[in-house]
Amino acid sequence: MNNPAANPIARRRPGQETTLVRVGEVVFGGSEVVLIGGPCAVETREQILTAAGQVAAAGGRMLRGGAWKPRTSPYSFQGLGPEGLSLLAEARAASGLPVVTEVLDPRDVQQVAQAADMLQIGSRNIQNFPLLKEAGASGVPVLLKRGMMTTLDEWLWAAEYVLSAGGRDLVLCERGIRTFDPSLRNTLDVGGVALLKQETHLPVVVDPSHAAGDHRFVAALARAAVAAGADGLLVETHPDPPAALSDKQQSLTPDEFRELVASCRAVARAIGREL
Repeated sequence: MNNPAANPIARRRPGQETTLVRVGEVVFGGSEVVLIGGPCAVETREQILTAAGQVAAAGGRMLRGGAWKPRTSPYSFQGLGPEGLSLLAEARAASGLPVVTEVLDPRDVQQVAQAADMLQIGSRNIQNFPLLKEAGASGVPVLLKRGMMTTLDEWLWAAEYVLSAGGRDLVLCERGIRTFDPSLRNTLDVGGVALLKQETHLPVVVDPSHAAGDHRFVAALARAAVAAGADGLLVETHPDPPAALSDKQQSLTPDEFRELVASCRAVARAIGREL
């Protein structure tokens, strides 16, 4: 009898190709480095529609934006909730970009799954096992972020919860981990990205915005991620970063986002990929 613990679904078997994960017409794990852009949070109708148009014009393939936002302080902006989902759906219709947004509670999975094209499990919920299983059973592709202090092995076991619940369209997202050095918000584990490309058949994308925590360094980390073999980038960009209600320090202006795309495209071409 096959022992799932001895043969984890997330691990790459000898000779196994990278799994292609489709979100609408977007494909993770192929020759294209998929660019996902948008604000940290959905704030207003004008903000998210403007951001969606700017992301699409710059070459982005998907729109990100949080309807619910897990915040360290309970007094910080927590997102618009269901209203944010409606605004994301409107932005998708206007821009043509599939939408990825975070889900925080197992009870909200079906509601978010009906509105979004991809469910994001954030770093704080990497070991929220009921949420992982509910997301895996939703039938919607899942983006699973690494926890702030999660080892690669623990991350892959978290992925196993999604896969064992029936999910097959799963993408991993490296977003930096906490280390002894506080110079940047987190430490981007570029080596971990390269290792995961060997250890798992699942596509691996990188969030350079949360790793940097500072807009000045996001593009450099994005280029490093592409060079290391990342299958996509998850980048925060806002029409007016100083006015953002969350993560304003790491959000790129539209011009900075376009510059990031151009420089990362050059790196992708140098290693035989597209962006």
